[in-house]
Amino acid sequence: MTAAVDAGGTRRRFIAPPRGVVAADVFARPLFAGFSRYADLMTAADWPTVAALDARLALPGRHLVEQDDALLADGLHYEQRIAQGRIATRAANWHDLFNALVWARHPAIKNALNARQCLHIGCHGPQQRNRAQAALTQFDETGVIVRVRDPAVLQAWDRHDWAALFADGAGRWRSGEIAVAAVVGHALMEQALLPGRLLVGKCVVVCADEDGRAVARVARMIDTGRVLNDPLELRPLPLMGIPGWQPQQDAPFYRQADYFRPLREGRRYPAPHGA
Repeated sequence: MTAAVDAGGTRRRFIAPPRGVVAADVFARPLFAGFSRYADLMTAADWPTVAALDARLALPGRHLVEQDDALLADGLHYEQRIAQGRIATRAANWHDLFNALVWARHPAIKNALNARQCLHIGCHGPQQRNRAQAALTQFDETGVIVRVRDPAVLQAWDRHDWAALFADGAGRWRSGEIAVAAVVGHALMEQALLPGRLLVGKCVVVCADEDGRAVARVARMIDTGRVLNDPLELRPLPLMGIPGWQPQQDAPFYRQADYFRPLREGRRYPAPHGA
């Protein structure tokens, strides 16, 4: 079970559907495009065991270990345990399966997030959480890396002119002038299991010509503390507005103000990194 954040920013308890009721075509959607090599782990009738998942993914320097009472008895914080090489993983659990897949797909990002979390835990203790930890957690759960070639394409996003960003700017998305370079948030993936769910990603934006370079740049920036020091750094993006991410994207769809929310007074976003 995870805490979902809806379009209005309200935290609600989210219960993922049982494995047997999730249609295989869910994983053909754009949100899962970067994870196609692991399609069988998501679509097979039966859950992989934690041991089998660990063997299949073969994470460098990390092992997936089943979360049970014996593991939790060590008294360590979840992030501290990862720093020792053990990723606590619940069996038969969508959230933890997707977390493992993100570790396999973007290890540099996940290692950087873990290192920064451990740094803050070391400074403030496991019971305290500062704004940097909140930003790191939001990105870990709902993060998306967006790549742009020209920072000017963000002007519509800056003012929450969603029709201009998505509908008028559809050609820019299709040409790759602006693109989702990576989905990092495993909670986003879990929420996408429900048909029709309107997802909002929390984004770091970089100027780059290629997805891999964008992801590598973000990993370096997290590792050095240049980003994710405050949740306000993250740009909210209604993902289902991206051309091709939703079957019906007509004018009334983009007028749904509870999803395509107006800009809050005084809200400003950082310039894309590398601009």
